[in-house]
Amino acid sequence: MPERTPAPEQDELDERARLRYAWRVLSVVSLASIVTALGSSSLNVALPEVVRHFRSGAAAASWILLSFMLANTVLMVVFGRLADMFGRRSMYLWGLATYTGASLLLGFSPSDWYVVGLRVVQAAGGAMLLTNSAALLTDAFPRRHLGRGMGIYIASFSVAQLAGPTLGGFLTHRFGWEWVFWYNVPLGVLCLIWGAVTLRRAGASTGERGIDLPGNLLVLVSLGGLLFGLSQAADRGWTDPVVLGGIGLFVVLVPVFVVVERRSRHPVVDVRLFADRVFALDLTASFLSTVGRMAVVLLIALFYQAVHGEDPVSAGLKVLPLSVAMMVASMCAGPLHLWLGARVTALLGNVVGTAGLVVLMSYISVDVGYAPICVGMVLVGAGAGMFMPATATSLLDELPAHRVGIVNAMRLMVQNTGVVVSTALALSLVTGPLPASLRPEVFAGTLSRVSPGDVAHLVTGYRLTLGVLAAVSVLAVFASLGARRRTPRRPVPAEAYDGRAVEERTP
Repeated sequence: MPERTPAPEQDELDERARLRYAWRVLSVVSLASIVTALGSSSLNVALPEVVRHFRSGAAAASWILLSFMLANTVLMVVFGRLADMFGRRSMYLWGLATYTGASLLLGFSPSDWYVVGLRVVQAAGGAMLLTNSAALLTDAFPRRHLGRGMGIYIASFSVAQLAGPTLGGFLTHRFGWEWVFWYNVPLGVLCLIWGAVTLRRAGASTGERGIDLPGNLLVLVSLGGLLFGLSQAADRGWTDPVVLGGIGLFVVLVPVFVVVERRSRHPVVDVRLFADRVFALDLTASFLSTVGRMAVVLLIALFYQAVHGEDPVSAGLKVLPLSVAMMVASMCAGPLHLWLGARVTALLGNVVGTAGLVVLMSYISVDVGYAPICVGMVLVGAGAGMFMPATATSLLDELPAHRVGIVNAMRLMVQNTGVVVSTALALSLVTGPLPASLRPEVFAGTLSRVSPGDVAHLVTGYRLTLGVLAAVSVLAVFASLGARRRTPRRPVPAEAYDGRAVEERTP
């Protein structure tokens, strides 16, 4: 009779096989994250080229960025729910196909508002990818290796942010604005093929089914109202009825949204999870940290084009240190989590990022040298690289498998809302001190040539914007501090996980 493999040895073999598959999944997810992050990071630098080509106004220039962010945020939880219901593999591959196809069509856009519309389609594909990425990793990796895998995944964004601004600026400057979208296509096709070969088919969840249409509609209307109000503030002023109406609509609909979600069988945001203080503070810190840092690349790239008159290639090179620092910090996430714990790492990341914003606010001026700007960006990037994987790990670790998709989608929705608010707030505040007629020149990168005397007013707008972002980042530090707990946290209410309570380890 053949000898049976001892149980410990068999367990070790099973874990090795699982780990090999997990690394292949990580390669797919990381490549897809590079594709999507290239699109956003390169457009931040290439935006002036697109604006000049279409002779866009300030509103169209803002919505080329904001339309993607709004649609991506609203659709995030929808696709998280659908992935839990019908399978993450098929949703992921459809997302790759949609994003790649939209990138191809964007290069043929006849006007700026066609760009805005196709960015919405591109955002739908991006939502299918982002809402499933961390969930696929959480399913694939053994728990003790998840922090390392998550850190490498986040680092892949940094690689794209590292290459995106320089590559996007170079391609648009040398070959035309179309290539800021087209260079995503071959990468997207390669990733689609590799994902189809690598990702295993898994059965769909037999648990909860259904989509909260009223909740998603409320997210669209409320967040859309907030974005519209913020985007109009620079042109109309903060006391204009249109601006106040958009912001007021958001304020009024938030409590309505909470009431609707409490009664929904399949909520967009499961508000019962917020009964746990640590979970709520983790998400609050994620939102505030994202608001504080996400507009920095866009702001600095515009600064060197609008204030110093530099071309997109040069501006792209100037923002490289932020991406390098974020990549290095993300790659170190695994050892940091083991040494300090996920929540302490997140707190440290917020402190470092806040220090970077304070440095940028303190030194920004018309004739500032590059060294202090570089130091500020390195601190912001390093802080983000520490914070993002730490928060993802602390929120998703030890969740039941059938809830990973929707909770990860909640995390990404909160984070994406922060990206949207950060971008809209920065674009509104930074041009506020300028006359309305000159604000489009900032987005076109031509202010220093058209009206050199008004550059000082733009720098005043930069100081105000960076000061506001730094203040928001300070609030993120306090939220991360509150999320630290040395005693085991109480279980999330059992009904929030359909009868399966989950306790999270304290770092």
